[in-house]
Amino acid sequence: MSRTLKVIVEKHADGYVAYPVGLKGVVVAQGDSFDEALEAIASAVRFHVETFGWDELEADEMATELFVAETVVLAG
Repeated sequence: MSRTLKVIVEKHADGYVAYPVGLKGVVVAQGDSFDEALEAIASAVRFHVETFGWDELEADEMATELFVAETVVLAG
């Protein structure tokens, strides 16, 4: 079985961090490049599914779109 997942990839000073969006459970991966992080998250999700099954990952409703936004938080 295969599924297409939406994944966030963050660029940091020391590499990339990737994680799937809207899934139950915690799956995070990293890599030295964008592509390495994507490969690593696919491997991490595959391991999680093989270990615990899809039911442990599935969300009630998968995200259809992702947005990156900023907001101002004023100190109280």
